Amino acid sequence: MVKNDGKNIKPLFDYVLVKPLKQEEVLPSGIVIPDTAKEKPQIGEVMAVGPGGLNDDGKTIPMMVKKGQKVIYKKWGGNEIKVGGEEWLLIEQKDIMATLD
Repeated sequence: MVKNDGKNIKPLFDYVLVKPLKQEEVLPSGIVIPDTAKEKPQIGEVMAVGPGGLNDDGKTIPMMVKKGQKVIYKKWGGNEIKVGGEEWLLIEQKDIMATLD
């Protein structure tokens, strides 16, 4: 659960709350990337996880990620939400492709 602007955000089922990491604004060569040319970030930090989803037999599918991990997720995965002026993503666990060490 994450508190943001006095509101509690707690993912349900197999949803993961992710804070997208900012993309570099200046390339190593010194070129500044304008906002219009930036791609959506695909790396973020897990802020909260749900308890797990259910399979067709009604058994709980355990969560593979945990709070604090950095993850790579599908480019168009998740639902963008804005709470207290901050942007967050609610992503299904299946849309997370990898964790970063």
